Amino acid sequence: MREIAGEYILIPVGAAALEFQGIMTLNESGLFLWRMLQEECTEEKLVLALTEEYEVDIPTAQADVKKFLFQLQQNNALLK
Repeated sequence: MREIAGEYILIPVGAAALEFQGIMTLNESGLFLWRMLQEECTEEKLVLALTEEYEVDIPTAQADVKKFLFQLQQNNALLK
C-alpha cells in the first residue's frame, strides 16, 4: 500500500504483480480495513470495528466487509 497524492493505492509487487496487472485505490473505510488486516483478525472483528468507527449498522458493515474481502481476493491482494 502506498500513499500517492493523497490517494491510498494497493500496488502489486513480486509474484503478485504477475497475477494482477493493475492497482486498487482504497477509500477511507477500505484503508481502515486494510490496516486492520495487517494484524490477524476475523471478519467479525472487521465488522465490529467498522460499526464503531463509522457508525453504520451491523448488516451494512457485514455487507461492506464481505464485498471488500471479495475484491481483495479477486485481485490476489489477500490470501484465501
